[in-house]
Amino acid sequence: MTVVSSKEFVANQKKYFDLAVNEDVYIKRGKYEFRLLCTTINEPVDEIIYHEPDEDFYRSISAEKFLKGVLEDIDEIDKKYVNK
Repeated sequence: MTVVSSKEFVANQKKYFDLAVNEDVYIKRGKYEFRLLCTTINEPVDEIIYHEPDEDFYRSISAEKFLKGVLEDIDEIDKKYVNK
């Protein structure tokens, strides 16, 4: 599973269309995520098997939350070891 921003998707559409043939690609825009779905031209949409998100998906965090946590950890280390 790959999650990209809408800006990254627009800049590299071919890459993500090709990637969607083999894995799930999600495009994040604001508070929404859109799934890029790959089908053949003759495949009816109602016959497509949709996969439910697994436990890893529900445990995932956004890049913003990750960055916030990293910065908090760096501040804590700075206070503890550098600026005693």
